[in-house]
Amino acid sequence: MGGIDTKRWLLGGLAAGVLIWLIEGLASMLYMEDMKAAMEPHGLSMEMSAGAFAIASIVSLLAGLTIVFIYAMARARLGPGPRTAVVAGVAFFLGSTLVSILGWSMLGLFPARMLVTWAVVGLVEVVLAALLGGYIYKEKPAAA
Repeated sequence: MGGIDTKRWLLGGLAAGVLIWLIEGLASMLYMEDMKAAMEPHGLSMEMSAGAFAIASIVSLLAGLTIVFIYAMARARLGPGPRTAVVAGVAFFLGSTLVSILGWSMLGLFPARMLVTWAVVGLVEVVLAALLGGYIYKEKPAAA
């Protein structure tokens, strides 16, 4: 069994991160009005500074890299392919996205309907990102 191919991991992770960033941007249209309505009474704004935009981009990239890393680790036990990518995406969702959404829920700032939308979009986006990243990722051949 070969080791992780760092170049393919970075390529797959970058592609997965870009996909997450794109889906997040498009999906925000589903809950933007609810988010504004929830934040305005607290004096919070939806305006994104350049710094916030950069952080959002970096977070998407880190998520993509992490998902493809989980996929690369799972390949050793589950084998390569879409099934393993879905497992990696769901594992990432359970360990990060869902935990985050539950934390937001405990604050009571956002309506439950919006949080459910976030969760559904989050699950779909990380599974799609894992499928894309897993498609790009290949392992180094084992040394002879």
